[in-house]
Amino acid sequence: MLKAGVILAGRYEIVGRIGSGGMADVYKATDRKLNRNVAVKVMKPEFQSDSTFVSKFRREAQAAAGLANPNIVNVYDVGEDQGNYYIVMELVEGITLKEYILKKGKLSVREATSIAIQVGMGLAAAHDQGIVHRDVKPQNIIISTDGKVKVTDFGIARAASSNTISANAMGSVHYSSPEQVRGGYSDARSDIYSLGITLYEMVTGKVPFDGETTVAIAIKHLQDEMEPPSHLTPDLPYSLEQIIYKCTQKSVERRYQSMNDVITDLKRSLMEPDGHFVQLATLTDHAQTVLISQADQAAIRKASMGEDPAPENTQVYSSVSAARKGVTEQALDEADEADAEDDDDAASSGLEKAVTIGSFIVCALIIGVLIYFIGRAAGLFGRPGTGSPAETGSGTTTVSQAESIPSDMTVVPNLVGMTEADAQKTAEAKELGIKYMGEKSSDKAAGTIVEQQPASGESVAKHTTITYYRSSGPQTIAIPSVTGTTLQEAQAALTAAGFTNVKTAQENSETVATGNIISVTPAEGQMVTAATEITLLISAGSANAEKVSVTDYRGSSIDYAKEDAENKGLIVKVTYDVSDRIAEDEVIRQDPEPGAEVTQGSEIVLTVNNEEKMHNAPAEETADSFVDLGNGTTLENNSELPGSSWKCTANLGAPANYMGGAYRLVLVQNINGQDMQTIVAEGETALEFPYLLQITGAEGVTDGLVYLYERVGDEYEPRVTWPVTFELQS
Repeated sequence: MLKAGVILAGRYEIVGRIGSGGMADVYKATDRKLNRNVAVKVMKPEFQSDSTFVSKFRREAQAAAGLANPNIVNVYDVGEDQGNYYIVMELVEGITLKEYILKKGKLSVREATSIAIQVGMGLAAAHDQGIVHRDVKPQNIIISTDGKVKVTDFGIARAASSNTISANAMGSVHYSSPEQVRGGYSDARSDIYSLGITLYEMVTGKVPFDGETTVAIAIKHLQDEMEPPSHLTPDLPYSLEQIIYKCTQKSVERRYQSMNDVITDLKRSLMEPDGHFVQLATLTDHAQTVLISQADQAAIRKASMGEDPAPENTQVYSSVSAARKGVTEQALDEADEADAEDDDDAASSGLEKAVTIGSFIVCALIIGVLIYFIGRAAGLFGRPGTGSPAETGSGTTTVSQAESIPSDMTVVPNLVGMTEADAQKTAEAKELGIKYMGEKSSDKAAGTIVEQQPASGESVAKHTTITYYRSSGPQTIAIPSVTGTTLQEAQAALTAAGFTNVKTAQENSETVATGNIISVTPAEGQMVTAATEITLLISAGSANAEKVSVTDYRGSSIDYAKEDAENKGLIVKVTYDVSDRIAEDEVIRQDPEPGAEVTQGSEIVLTVNNEEKMHNAPAEETADSFVDLGNGTTLENNSELPGSSWKCTANLGAPANYMGGAYRLVLVQNINGQDMQTIVAEGETALEFPYLLQITGAEGVTDGLVYLYERVGDEYEPRVTWPVTFELQS
């Protein structure tokens, strides 16, 4: 264990240990070259002489170093100093998902789904680079203090190839896929299995498979069915339970085939919690019962003895060969033995041959029926809502076209995609009724039917009523506030909100720092669909910008540093931290570092020593952008500021990262050069969207920003910002 004050590679000064794993200790350290806090993972002394562990340790750095994603912990450096193998990583202040689950018992559906989406986005980025994590578990997922979710510890990750064999590099057995515990090939679908187990634990508070030994747990992953999560969490949405089932299928072919598919269904589950859109793959039909004729049996007997079937029987033999797949090996072996005895005994009568063939057919039929009923009892031949021949309740059954339908029964037609008028006519033709149940957002045209029950193809009694939902059109999302942020921050915010089509363009700007967002089209706060093209206009800096050398402001007062930097043509952003080495309101560190050559119009971040402002500043906002009034009035919705006739009415869309907790809406307006904040609404129960905002602003001020904060523990954390405008009311 390294002591505080130890310096690695003449650069990283150890501050203290913040965690420990099976192979390494993690320390908080200061990068003396860049003057920033980092996390340093150092291999434990007992493993430093083991080439296998050293190889795994280096592999982690190699796997993560090439991954740049907001949901993956960044790796900055790797090296060895006097026998200490270390990896330098981004320092994420927060707790692991495991600690969070233990603290809360179980997570809400929205919170668990949001975390799973962010983890999935990080893993999808790794999979796109050909990297399989292979140890996804809550202990390797960090929730930062600002609500971001990051995946870490790629210690047993490997490039996805034919060599990705689990062998002895198995991860934590509670979360390992069946192919990993048996030491087989593992790919991105192994990470999907582990994410499914993690999601199960988030919504239930426990892992599905547990035992006294790792071997016992591994066997359960291979053989046992997990307890349905809805037994432990009765209010768990149907769609989310189906997602968990599909992620944790024991056969890799029956799981999701890509992490992006998981993310898509997780997002859809938030909109359609009771939807039947998760398609679980059915088992193959290799166990079907097949009737084999005497001619077919003769062809099988010849083939089993190594003879070619007669030319005239070629077509028959082809079909029979396929039929052989429909019976068990044991049945075929018995048939082959019986056939051999028949051929050896030339004196056998025709009756004996007929009995033998008949016995084979009966045996095959019995085995097929047993397989069908055992599979049906285990739920392997279809789940509700998948369209497979499963029981659907309400006394209805699914019938094949070959089956006859009683005169008092009829087959339910497919109404999805029809208008209500067409659906009415179609249902009446089948002597059925229809009943409107409500609207659901959908990609289908507004006004058309998007869901029905019973499903099409089911056999029901005549005059049964089909219930249906009508499409309200695609769901709309509010464009989040990203002006002034970096491109990476803007893209992360838009992706988290659900947007999938983000473009960029550049333009010179005298006021916005190079690389930051000037504007967004369509405008921030506008309600649009997830597929809408969003264009981010990025500042290319001043058209006449010159290169300037960054001054060393460390130890200088913030007033001097800000004035000097602005005189050089730099755009200053101020953040706050605490240091016992310099005076209050002096600069602790800066980015870019002193002496760097940058273009005028670039942003410089100055971190200032001021504990009070550090705690009062909302996350991800410049700390001095808010001025705490101290006696800020708590105003109910629709309340007014005295003496003002400047009013705002706006519909606020649901942000993707709001979990439904206690909320606070804060209005910020620039009044006489000062950013003033006023609480305009707050409550202990979930804020419902779309939310009608009706507020009054300061006299003569035409615009402002409304911030949504959500209470997490004892503190309020920022969720989203909406730009608003005010108009003078007569």
